[in-house]
This record gives sequence, C-alpha cells and structure tokens, in this order.
Amino acid sequence: MVRTKKALHRAAFTLIELIFAIIIMSIAIVSLPMMMQINSDGVERGIVQEAIFAASAELMGATTYYWDARSTEDFNLSKYSRVVDVDGDCNADRQRLGHINRRCLDSSAAGGVNYTTEDNATFGLNRSVHGDETMFDSPEAEAAGYKQNYTSLMGIAQGLDINGLASNNVKVLTVSVFDTTPVLLTRLRIYSANVGEVEYYKRRF
Repeated sequence: MVRTKKALHRAAFTLIELIFAIIIMSIAIVSLPMMMQINSDGVERGIVQEAIFAASAELMGATTYYWDARSTEDFNLSKYSRVVDVDGDCNADRQRLGHINRRCLDSSAAGGVNYTTEDNATFGLNRSVHGDETMFDSPEAEAAGYKQNYTSLMGIAQGLDINGLASNNVKVLTVSVFDTTPVLLTRLRIYSANVGEVEYYKRRF
C-alpha cells in the first residue's frame, strides 16, 4: 500500500483575500489626495478667520486714538481729548448740549476736522489710515505654511447721523481684507463720535 503525503498548513493568500487587499489599497490611494486637500482647505479657512480677527483687532486699536488731531489742542490745560466744536454748537461755558463734564475746545482753535487723509503727526483716528499692508509677519505665504497672503486696507470717512445725513461729529473707519487674487474677503466698519473724554477728577467708578 502506497501512502501519499498531503501538504498541510500551507501559508498563502486565497484569491478572495488578494482581491480584498487590492481593493483596500486602491481606496486608500484614491482617497489620500482628497484627505490632504480637505486638510489644506481647513488650514486655509483657519487663516482666513485669523485675518478677519486681526482686522477686527486693528479697528478696536484705532478707536483708542484721539478722535481728531484737534482734540488735544489745549493739551497744556488737559491731557484728555476735548469735544471739537465743529459746528459752533458749544455754548459760552464750552459745553455741548447732552454732554456732562466734557469740555469743548475753544471754537477759534478748532478750525475744521480731518475726515479722509492720513495724519501721522498725532495719535488721531486718521493715523490708522493705510493702503494695502500684509497682515502676517512672513511676506511669503508658503513660508508660513499657507497657500496665499492676506492684506488689509484701512480707510476713514465722514459718518452719518440717524437721518442718514452727513454728520460733522462722526467718523467711520473701514478695514477691508483681501487675498492675493485679490478678492475681498470681508469689510468691517466701526464708528467713532466726537465726544471727548471725561476729566480724571470728574470720573465716577
């Protein structure tokens, strides 16, 4: 009687296992670029939000400036900004209706208001006006790991009153954020009124 030996416990892939392995590898190879694109887009959206937050911070910082270059013309009398008498509406006591403990400048000293041009001589709102400026430290977007740079543009103009008419006592600051296309991403505005500051010894906390 002749005995034959059978090959037992032979290690190998079956055809179905090989097919499944090929399918899984194909899915991974196809989906990897898509996943990388999604991750890249997520990073880019994040930096867009950072640009918008930076523009908002720029606006808030600008409002800490004096309202106008003439707001401190009596700096020898007070270090706080005063109400600029742009329409001659301050009374003989150098106060304007509705203002408490906020003195007007002498009408002869306030000969108009600068609404549109940049003014680097004083820390007034107009000092914040600028053309296209890169919003982040690195001038090259790729060096920071992003696809493009972002720039901001700050402008200033005369504001409007509640009736929609030009107001001599309101300034409006507008900051616009652009990408490299350039495409406008957002535009933020903030209004600043000619109200001066309260003298320190008259402040209440």
